[in-house]
Amino acid sequence: QVQLVESGGGLVQAGGSLRLSCAASGRTLSRYHMGWFRQAPGKERERIATISWSGGSTYYADSVKGRFTISRDNAKNTVNLQMDSLKPEDTAVYYCAAVSSLFSLSAEFDYWGQGTQVTVSS
Repeated sequence: QVQLVESGGGLVQAGGSLRLSCAASGRTLSRYHMGWFRQAPGKERERIATISWSGGSTYYADSVKGRFTISRDNAKNTVNLQMDSLKPEDTAVYYCAAVSSLFSLSAEFDYWGQGTQVTVSS
């Protein structure tokens, strides 16, 4: 019901910043809670940030709290992830995901983008 496409990944030095964007099409974005996940080589996929349909509630994993900021603009059908003070351990494929707003932010996300690579060098 919604299609997601991530962009903005790339190579950045430690301490630098990067802004990821997720563009949605199909159903209106306001029907979904949105989230960012990442998966590093050899590791399980990690939920790093979520935002409620209205933007009024957010969640951040401890590993990124204070450094990353999730935001959304329902009028533009976009959700973003501002990443500051990047560390080599942030290197991963980053995925945008959605789940119906009828569920809680802790629910399983069932719509996914294809991912964008973020590489942080020391």
